[in-house]
Amino acid sequence: LILGDSGVGKERVAEALHKASGKGPFVPINCAAIPKELIESELFGAVKGAYTGALKDRSGLVEQARGGTLFLDEIGEFDISLQPKLLRFLETRMARKVGGQSEYKADLRVISATNRNLQEDIDSNAFRADLYYRLSEITLRVPPLKLRLEDIPLFAISFMQKAGERFGKMFDQIEPELVKRFQSYDWPGNVRELKSQIDRMVIL
Repeated sequence: LILGDSGVGKERVAEALHKASGKGPFVPINCAAIPKELIESELFGAVKGAYTGALKDRSGLVEQARGGTLFLDEIGEFDISLQPKLLRFLETRMARKVGGQSEYKADLRVISATNRNLQEDIDSNAFRADLYYRLSEITLRVPPLKLRLEDIPLFAISFMQKAGERFGKMFDQIEPELVKRFQSYDWPGNVRELKSQIDRMVIL
């Protein structure tokens, strides 16, 4: 379970953990971006005719992530009514497609992330305690960028190079004075805000 404020780079941490394993696909899903009536079929798949619009069997992200990593971003937004099914999958690594009659096994790593305080959500009955305990067997906290000022030069160079490739503009270096100005700002939007600012500078 990766914890941290919005924009600190939790997905990048998940990708780094996956890359360190050296195998399988990395399959991310943003739990806040998918309507709750679709999240189960998105995760576990669906058989033809299981619901309106299900014109053929479709695999879920769990199947697609076999042998690799399933990244559940914004896990704090996962619908409470579906949390028991997710918990059962985490405990057994067995899943059933929506409308299906049999289960299938999926061997994979599961990494989740949130910027919410899940303990408060548990106290307000918005998140299941048993699911939290399963997800948080190993917990990493990613500090905000303002507490990682020494990382800013590396981030700045990396983002400048990627923005240059994207926009067709190449720069060799960043002025030291600009890096110092970056390090004197508290970055409420964290790494995401830094990337956005550098993108804008490259464009202009």
